[in-house]
Amino acid sequence: MSSKQVQDAYIVAATRTPIGKSGRGYFRNTRPDDLLVAAVRSALAQVPTLDPKAIEDAIIGCSFPEGEQGMNMARAAMVLAGLPHSVGGVTVNRFCASGLTALQMAADRIRVGEADVMIAGGAESMSMVPMGGNKPSFNPEVFARDENVGIAYGMGLTAEKVAAQWKVSREDQDAFALASHQKALKAQAAGEFTAEMTPIDIVERFPNLATGEVGTKTRTVNLDEGARPDTSLEGLAKLKPVFAAKGSVTAGNSSQTSDGAGALILASEAACRRYDLKPLARFVSYAARGVAPEIMGIGPIEAIPAALKYAGLSLSDIGWIELNEAFAAQALAVINTVGLDPSKVNPMGGAIALGHPLGATGAIRAATVVHALRRHQLKYGMVTMCVGMGQGAAGILEAV
Repeated sequence: MSSKQVQDAYIVAATRTPIGKSGRGYFRNTRPDDLLVAAVRSALAQVPTLDPKAIEDAIIGCSFPEGEQGMNMARAAMVLAGLPHSVGGVTVNRFCASGLTALQMAADRIRVGEADVMIAGGAESMSMVPMGGNKPSFNPEVFARDENVGIAYGMGLTAEKVAAQWKVSREDQDAFALASHQKALKAQAAGEFTAEMTPIDIVERFPNLATGEVGTKTRTVNLDEGARPDTSLEGLAKLKPVFAAKGSVTAGNSSQTSDGAGALILASEAACRRYDLKPLARFVSYAARGVAPEIMGIGPIEAIPAALKYAGLSLSDIGWIELNEAFAAQALAVINTVGLDPSKVNPMGGAIALGHPLGATGAIRAATVVHALRRHQLKYGMVTMCVGMGQGAAGILEAV
């Protein structure tokens, strides 16, 4: 074993792009690597005294690293962001927890003494690379034995199974979804997302028939696109189940497919002193646990206690919880089973309103926690989510 001692890893910069709706949203024509570049550059601007040559590596999460987000997007984005060629890059995949896993891996490199400055983040365009990728291909053994079939279940079907097994009603799911939109809209109106947000300029091109030239129009987006002021219980109740004929999971109480990116810079205590960096948060602990694939939504039920144990904390110590709302059904199952305080869960709304760009979400929500802890003078915060094929992940941060 290495003789190097464990040291703390501090987050010194944290930012993320707005989240756009996939298909017809803000970023339908914006490449995910370009979103990542914008986030990385913004994070670097938060630490002007840092020598970029001190950055040793970048770890970036992505759920479907192919097409426009393939070819090791992490490395390409670091070069495109103008970082020295000495800064490496690796793209990692734990589906919805990819961005959070990237943060954990970057922190661990520092904690074991193998790096002093790291970049972590995530990026995903569900407009350009669809759920499942462009060519999904399951191993035939998945379908050869009944116990493996859950691997191939669509996420919506797993949510239906969770709703049935944990007895989460359609009415409770719709009420949870409405609350997500209401909290998001209130937070947007109050400017609660400003500190964590990197505004993005979008250039739109259109033909000028009079001149025969292509004209351009630039607009800046600085809010998540998904929150809807017209959401109501009556409207949600009218939506038909999407994944099962007599089910309860609808488009209205499910997360939105989305595009976005997030980036964080981590440093050791020595690097903070050397480059006059102000720590925003300390990376405390992380846990990932597996569950049955067909009920993947309950993954945080296993991951949260493990992360708390590693941190030496109790649930009451956590002041802010970002629980990714893949589906209202699974979020409510987790809240009720673990005993989470609803007032601490997604105080500014969650993925049902704000969107869920898969592999980017963990990094995005980590940026939310970093800034929310400081803004509300809270000590500990958590990011947790379920993961496709049956996993859960949870990470704990401490404001400093």
